[in-house]
Amino acid sequence: MVQAPRARVTRRPVHGVLLLDKPLGWSSNDALQKVKWLLRAEKAGHTGTLDPLATGVLPLCFGAATKFSQMQLDADKEYEATALLGIKTSTGDAEGEVIEVRPVHVDAAAVARVVPRFTGPILQTPPMHSALKKDGKALYEYARAGIEVEREARAVTIHMLNVALAPVDAGQIAINMVVKCSKGTYIRTLGEDLGEALGCGAHLTRLRRTATGSFTAAQCVTLEALEAMTEEERMACLLPVDALLERHTPVTLDSENTVRFLSGVRRRGNWADEKQVAVYSIEPHALLGTAHTEAGELIPGRLLSPLEIAQSQTQQADSSKEAA
Repeated sequence: MVQAPRARVTRRPVHGVLLLDKPLGWSSNDALQKVKWLLRAEKAGHTGTLDPLATGVLPLCFGAATKFSQMQLDADKEYEATALLGIKTSTGDAEGEVIEVRPVHVDAAAVARVVPRFTGPILQTPPMHSALKKDGKALYEYARAGIEVEREARAVTIHMLNVALAPVDAGQIAINMVVKCSKGTYIRTLGEDLGEALGCGAHLTRLRRTATGSFTAAQCVTLEALEAMTEEERMACLLPVDALLERHTPVTLDSENTVRFLSGVRRRGNWADEKQVAVYSIEPHALLGTAHTEAGELIPGRLLSPLEIAQSQTQQADSSKEAA
């Protein structure tokens, strides 16, 4: 049977941030491409990947917002996870093959003893099944070929770690974890390392990201909900580009300084030294880009183009009309 050709989607400029509750089983890129298609967006990117096993907060950036996606890559993260004790797998999670089974003799006191070892600054060895690059290839590519390469331990920070025993089916025991951590922390590795510290090994069976920076799961929309929406409703889910810059100090420029700033020219003013500055124009009130201030100078960082600024203003005006 010959299938009818798929209707071509007409792309358009879309600017902003959509907080997606990534569904189980989807790669971050597959979820991004689906939402990009639903919004008919020209340009999109995500702010760091979540494993297919994981669900939860995945900020998706569109248009001008892609210029500031690094802000979320660097942000602290929060997770809820479950690790099954007594069974180790090749990947550290439920997708891998079982490589070792050990008896479990763990109680709440044992858990309480090991948790302090994994709180605060710690060193983690990245898992082979990860997207980290070695000689231009992702580690998971080596792992799929049965090759293990040497990885350097990396410094990460566990700001908060709550661990509790949780009985599961067939008399097995798991640990539930609530984690607040710095960027670059592997929760799979944390689960495996906790299992080793408890003397029985472990692998992750559930992982949910509940927050990244100030964005929380309560703010997210599901893929299923997005599919059921009209195009206007989907656009209304977008946060403005400067939602990524909420920790930046705002600076506003008049029209003359706006033009020069957008040309990459430093401006002089009575500004205190700041590492992170979000720069706006007065009329119309619009985000121009990022900068830092030093010795009374405003030094441009990532800048929006005049076209991106105009498109963002039009998009915002259209959304206001729809809301009215």
